[in-house]
Amino acid sequence: MAMKTLTDIMGWRYATKKMNPSTPVPQEKVEAIIEAVRLAPTSSGLQPFELLVITNNELRSKIAEAANGQAQITDGSHLLVFATWDNYTAERIDEVVQLTVEARGDLPTLRGYFDYLKANYVPRDPEINYAHAARQTYIAVGFALMAAAEQEVDSTPIEGFNPDAVDAILGLRERGLRSVVLMPLGYRDPEGDWLLPMPKVRKSRAVMVTELA
Repeated sequence: MAMKTLTDIMGWRYATKKMNPSTPVPQEKVEAIIEAVRLAPTSSGLQPFELLVITNNELRSKIAEAANGQAQITDGSHLLVFATWDNYTAERIDEVVQLTVEARGDLPTLRGYFDYLKANYVPRDPEINYAHAARQTYIAVGFALMAAAEQEVDSTPIEGFNPDAVDAILGLRERGLRSVVLMPLGYRDPEGDWLLPMPKVRKSRAVMVTELA
């Protein structure tokens, strides 16, 4: 199916409930989705998260148990785990400073800006910083959903899981990370997915949008 517009893509995608385990997603399509995540915008360009791409069956089975047995996690061929920084630290921000210097040069205002960030972010309560970082992660989740649909790959964003259990399975807390969203990738099973024939339900423009001229 040729999809030419963003509206077409958004109309085609849905939160797939039943995936076909016999049809894996080609690696080049997975790479395109990963690249969209990498290029997604975040506040101050900090990219305060990591992406785990899991194909290991044993790991995915354990994660499915921590997600109330949602079958897409094991029926899909790939599982994306978006893992957010648990806090902003001077070291993490300095890594971004170094990347910026390498890409753009040591601009006069650059270090002052990031010093300002460190002065404001680092002393804050870690839970406030985690919440901020998680909101940035969700921007990348949206880009991943659209990139998957553009590649005609089905996906399901999952928040219904036990993050403490997933963090333990993947050893995330030891790395200063916390799982926030799971996203299986695969191909829909037209015969087995009850949601596929259902119309998309969204609020109308009149209800959702307020224009202030």
